[in-house]
Amino acid sequence: MDLKNLLNKEQCEAAITVDGPLLILAGAGSGKTRVLTYRIAHMIEDLNIYPSQILAITFTNKAAGEMKDRVRALVGNVADNMWISTFHSSCVRILRREIDKLGYNKNFTIYDSYDQKSLIKQCMKELNINEKDLTDSEILNKISNAKNELISSDRYKKENEGDFRKNKIADIYVLYQKRLKANNALDFDDLIFKAVELLKNDKEVLEFYHRKFRYIMVDEYQDTNKAQYELIKLLVDEKENICVVGDDDQCIYAWRGADVTNILDFEKDYPKAKVVKLEQNYRSYGNILNAANEVIRNNSQRKDKALRTEKECGEKINLYRAFTDRDEANFVASQIKSIMKEENKSYKDFAILYRMNSQSRIFEESFRKSLIPYKIIGGLKFYDRKEIKDIMAYLKLINNPLDDIALRRIINVPKRNIGDATIEKIQQFAASVDQCLYSAILDVDYIPTMTTRNVSSISKFVSLMNSFMSKKDEVPVSQLIKSILDDTGYLKQLETSKEPEDESRVENIKELVSDAVEFERTSEDKSLLAFLEGVSLGSGTDDAEESNDTAAMMTVHSAKGLEFPVVFMVGMENGIFPGMSSLNNFTEMEESRRLCYVAITRAEEKLFITSAETRMVFGRNVSYAASDFISEISPALKENIGGVKNRTVQVLKKNKNMDAENNPHSLRSSISNEGRASVKDYISITSKGSNPWQESMNSSTINSQGDIKSEATVGRKVRHSNFGIGTIVSISNSNGDTLVSIAFDNMGIKKLILDKSPLEML
Repeated sequence: MDLKNLLNKEQCEAAITVDGPLLILAGAGSGKTRVLTYRIAHMIEDLNIYPSQILAITFTNKAAGEMKDRVRALVGNVADNMWISTFHSSCVRILRREIDKLGYNKNFTIYDSYDQKSLIKQCMKELNINEKDLTDSEILNKISNAKNELISSDRYKKENEGDFRKNKIADIYVLYQKRLKANNALDFDDLIFKAVELLKNDKEVLEFYHRKFRYIMVDEYQDTNKAQYELIKLLVDEKENICVVGDDDQCIYAWRGADVTNILDFEKDYPKAKVVKLEQNYRSYGNILNAANEVIRNNSQRKDKALRTEKECGEKINLYRAFTDRDEANFVASQIKSIMKEENKSYKDFAILYRMNSQSRIFEESFRKSLIPYKIIGGLKFYDRKEIKDIMAYLKLINNPLDDIALRRIINVPKRNIGDATIEKIQQFAASVDQCLYSAILDVDYIPTMTTRNVSSISKFVSLMNSFMSKKDEVPVSQLIKSILDDTGYLKQLETSKEPEDESRVENIKELVSDAVEFERTSEDKSLLAFLEGVSLGSGTDDAEESNDTAAMMTVHSAKGLEFPVVFMVGMENGIFPGMSSLNNFTEMEESRRLCYVAITRAEEKLFITSAETRMVFGRNVSYAASDFISEISPALKENIGGVKNRTVQVLKKNKNMDAENNPHSLRSSISNEGRASVKDYISITSKGSNPWQESMNSSTINSQGDIKSEATVGRKVRHSNFGIGTIVSISNSNGDTLVSIAFDNMGIKKLILDKSPLEML
């Protein structure tokens, strides 16, 4: 094969390096799959290596299928004689052949998540562990994490005997494994765990696979966890013909066990390793790549490399600082319309990337109003999410007690001891007397075969719903939602949950409250009925037949591996991206920066980075500073194209005849009427010399009770003359004073009187 003409210099070097350990550091858009497929083809066609001696492992069935198809296109059907598969599929093949050596039959069953939960519940019942104390999802999550760290049930039990909660989980883990073996079953995590156990404990089996697989390749090596890492280490024989491909700068799955040190320490594991860097990017224009390079070089845990391209520089990174989150969403929609008109692009050329799924709601609303078709990738549309449907069902039942569908959905959500059998009895009674379900439960005392416990639980539910119905016309919709969340315990259940997905559900519910507040602010008819109609009519377009030409909305995690001509990175504010936890944790900050790098490198031609001066969170306006990642991009690569700063300049021009030196407060007032952030923006664009207006700001604005109160919002960054930089986390009133709790970067949380403290709003 003429690889020199098929690949670039670095790609060719990686493809022809076959013997010994090889680390291919493949930057974003550098053609790593092309290199892997040509490397395999070269081994088969040019070096006459038997396909069955090659093992190629990747993470997803889709990636494995694509790789196999591309290899088959190069070498023909002999590709079917080699293993190109996921970690789990490879382990299944090993275990089907060898698992009898671990005391299982070869016809073992693989349990899915439903089977696992059923077995966990049986174990909990056998051990008399209450589901209110430990949920099956939490237990399975802990067991999964343990197996990914190769921690057996006995070891987990021994290590956690002093922790009451973990010790209970350990008891379940021990029994769960016994029951799995008795059922001749493995769960998904067992597939790798048991394969590692087998290879460690049986020398003959290990030697067999050493002879079988002379050459091993692993894709996306930066995403491997401990179990996957150990599996590969065991399969590699003394010749060390191991090739791993990955990019430490794209390791963004630490939360599910990925360990970036696996790729960073490859040369320690294999001292004879050769390293080839693929830095030629075929996806993006120069300015986009340079921006990505400037951001990621601030990470310390990484291999030194920098993306480059032969493409033109292209446009600068477009920055837009909106006044509000709604302004941000409308800006994105208008830009899509404008670019399509001017550059003949399609909707499918655009992607909106955000940090959290909850951020999609306001963009969905704006896109519907602008008639922009869209699809949510890797997640549900906002009003299709379970937690949103639950709260909307409460609202529907409050508005219309005849709605049996809504009642059935929430009568036992959160759980209140009203099971399916009880609901079926109510349904039968309602049908016999020709009533709706709500009327039937009002007469629960007359329903035959109801136990005292049933009657008590249903009566409490009725009392709760009646209290909500009495408030329907007395309180705003947002307050009604908050009452539902508090009085039912729905929000508390999510906030105290140990299940990882419930954190995002809390964010989604907060966004629903913000949606209701926005509805109250903008609608003439503020009734519950009007809110429900607005949601139904607004989301009705979601059911229309979806064409292939749709703009894409997704989290950055979901965007990995994808690319788009035009990308909008939205919500780029400290507290969102990076999140609050990242701002105070070095390791998390490095992962957030890698996530930012992944987001930037999804863009091919144009990149917009947007943020908002204020946004609504749980029905309250908060103010976050623009993301630190934006400041890591040099001025030569970025350009402010509108928003707060441009509006400020316009106001200054409009007031050019104003005597700013003698009347700074008047000018400040004029600017502030145009936008909250314009005061500090004005300071930044004036000269740094002696400036009476700026001096007035330092002495007056910061110490003026009225001004500082309007500037102080939860999430706002501040500087204290003694404590340094911090973030406002709460605001309260006490005896006429405004108290602020501030989490300082190096001094912890301090509670201060707002107008008597030397604070500067940042």
